[in-house]
Amino acid sequence: MLFSAGMYIFNHEAVAGMFTNFGYPTYIIYPYAVAKLLGLVALWFVANKTIKEWAYAGFFFAFIFVFFAHIMINDGEQAASIAAMVFLITSYITYKKITNGRA
Repeated sequence: MLFSAGMYIFNHEAVAGMFTNFGYPTYIIYPYAVAKLLGLVALWFVANKTIKEWAYAGFFFAFIFVFFAHIMINDGEQAASIAAMVFLITSYITYKKITNGRA
């Protein structure tokens, strides 16, 4: 997520081309990068469990949407979103085990 947010900010032209291929408007690139960064901050530094749950949910839906966007344009690039989903689910399960172990 950090890498993709950096791409959105520092390589805007390439990302704009990808968003155009998906049929997405390019004006959402910067807000989406900020949302990704805020989600990472919520996962890494915020102690509030509700905020962490919302960040995980946001990333979950983002990965689902990316997967289906790649399927719809038939570019064969959906493997990265599957890998991201596996990492996200692993992170979520680990987080839940750690927090339930403390209680």
